[in-house]
Amino acid sequence: MAVQDIAYVELYTKNKVAAVDYFVSAMGFTRIADSVEVDRSSVLLRQGDVQLVITSGQGIGKFLDEFGDGVADIAMTCDDVAATREAAVKAGARPVGLAEDRPAVSAFGGVRHSLLPSTGTAEHRLPPGRRWVATPSEPVGPAARIRLLDHIAVCLEGGSLAECADFYQNAFAFSRYSSEYVALGGQAMDSIVVRSASGCVTFTLVAPDPTKNPGQLDAFLERNGGAGVQHLAFLVDDIIPAVHEFRERGVEFLSTPGTYYDLLLERFPEMWDQITELLAAQVLADRDEWGHLLQLFSRSPYERNTLFFELIQRQGSRGFGSANIRALYEAVERDRLTAR
Repeated sequence: MAVQDIAYVELYTKNKVAAVDYFVSAMGFTRIADSVEVDRSSVLLRQGDVQLVITSGQGIGKFLDEFGDGVADIAMTCDDVAATREAAVKAGARPVGLAEDRPAVSAFGGVRHSLLPSTGTAEHRLPPGRRWVATPSEPVGPAARIRLLDHIAVCLEGGSLAECADFYQNAFAFSRYSSEYVALGGQAMDSIVVRSASGCVTFTLVAPDPTKNPGQLDAFLERNGGAGVQHLAFLVDDIIPAVHEFRERGVEFLSTPGTYYDLLLERFPEMWDQITELLAAQVLADRDEWGHLLQLFSRSPYERNTLFFELIQRQGSRGFGSANIRALYEAVERDRLTAR
C-alpha cells in the first residue's frame, strides 16, 4: 500500500489557452498530448520528471465555481492500487470514480488522489481513461530548467493540521518529516511536512493558528473556498539563471526587501560572494545541517490569487528553509497588503 511517486498533477482552469501558454512560454514546459472528452478537454505538459494536466470545460464547472483555478488531482503511483485505495478509505477518504477505471480517493478540499500502478517511466505514464493524441513536434525552445516536483504545499483550515498529517500516515504510509510554527505580529501559522517512504512525494501542510488574528492563510482559504494546494515547488539545478529567464518570459515573483540580504550576510558570511547575485535575482537562501538551499516564490497568475509556484535549488539541503518559511509568510503578507 506504499506510495511511490507523483504521476501527474491536474489543474482545472477556466482559460486553458492562457494556462497552457503560461507553463509553456513562461516556464518552459513542452506540450505532449491533447485529450478531448464530451464535457472537458485537457493538455498534457512535461518538463523533466514533472507532468501537468491542464483541463477546462463544462464538466468541471462546479469545481471552478467553488475553488477557482487550481489543482484538482494529485495522481500518485503505488505498489498495490487496490490495497492503497482500501487503506485510504479506511483512514477516512471517500472513493471517487470507479475502482476499475481511474481509481481515486478524496484528499482535502476539492482535491483528489488518482491511484496508478508504479510501472513504466514518465514518458509512458499517460493519464489513463482518456484518448490522448500526441501533439505535433514544435520548435525546440529554451533548455529545460525544471527537473522534478520537489514538494507540494497544502493550505488547510485552522485546527485540522494534525488530522490531515495522520490521514497521510494511515492512508499512504507517509511519515512526519518536520514541523514549524511561525508567528508574525498577531498572526501565526503552523506546518507539518509529510513524506512517502520512497522519499519521492512530499507535502508541506500549513494552517493558520485559529487562536490568532486572521492572516494570509485565512485569506487564501476564503478565496479558495476552503483547503487546497497553495503552491507547487519545482526543483531546478541552477536557480539564478532560471529566475532571470522566467522573469523575462513573464513570471512575476514576490519581492524581497534589501534588508533581507543584509541579515543574510550576517547569518551566512560564507555566502558573501553569492549575495550580489542573490540580491539581483531576489532569491532567498537558507541552510540546514546538510547544506544550503535557494528558493523564490511567484505571484499567483490566477484571477482568485490562489495557486502559485516556487523554484528551489538544493545545495545539499534536505529541509524546507525554516527561516524562509517566515520570509515567505512576510513576502506574501506584504504583497497582500499592497494589493488592497
